[in-house]
Amino acid sequence: MKVMVRGQETFVSTGGRAFDASANVLLFLHGSGQSRLSFILQSRFFANRGWAVLVPDMPAHGLSKGDALTSIEDMADWVAELLGAVNVTSANVIGHSQGGLIALELAARYSEKVKGLSQVATALAIPVNDVLLGMAKNKEPAAIAAMTDWGHGRDGHLHTHTMPGQDHMNYGRQLMAANESGALFADLSACANYTGGALAAAKISCPCQVILAQKDKMTPVKFGLKMAEALQVSEPVIVAGAGHMLPSERPVEVNKALRRFFEMS
Repeated sequence: MKVMVRGQETFVSTGGRAFDASANVLLFLHGSGQSRLSFILQSRFFANRGWAVLVPDMPAHGLSKGDALTSIEDMADWVAELLGAVNVTSANVIGHSQGGLIALELAARYSEKVKGLSQVATALAIPVNDVLLGMAKNKEPAAIAAMTDWGHGRDGHLHTHTMPGQDHMNYGRQLMAANESGALFADLSACANYTGGALAAAKISCPCQVILAQKDKMTPVKFGLKMAEALQVSEPVIVAGAGHMLPSERPVEVNKALRRFFEMS
């Protein structure tokens, strides 16, 4: 569906089902250079099992208009405005990678809007290599290729995909290339500049879960475990052999973990 946020048209996937703001809402937040398509195997799964699903394309990503946002804090404020625009009072929020940073900030700033928090392949901070930042600014296709390579584990590189007819590497490159030019650099810069994760985590009191990828090269497990400790998550889920693009690479494991959490929270 299309929603107006800050005067700009925003595209929000509902998993192929009519959206009901009074139902149990799940809000999925995508990572740097990604879009709603990163969560296609979650949105359809949960929308067809009774949840109301929102998966927005951030500005300048996917089918959303407007300029890319340049700070995690502003992204969190934007997400709060989106929830208001669709009359959602509270939701379970699921953040992947950069989306996890946004989710942390959202839960800290707008606690009443976050019923539960699921952090997927992310950390309290996501430092970005200067070389990758330079590629994103000046050689965006090279940055996309590098991130697609680094972001996938063994299954991704072997092209083993849950969706018939798809392979992770080509899907990932095409997904990222569909965003507006410059969006990736804005995203990576926002991640590099964000230092508020620990402070945000200390303010969060809602139920939390952490799902990590064992072979994650972009947000290594050791940093995810520090986040789990900060959020007082005693039993984080670690998906063996998986890479950073966990929602698409290992959707069955991710969906099972999320469902258990949603049914308890």
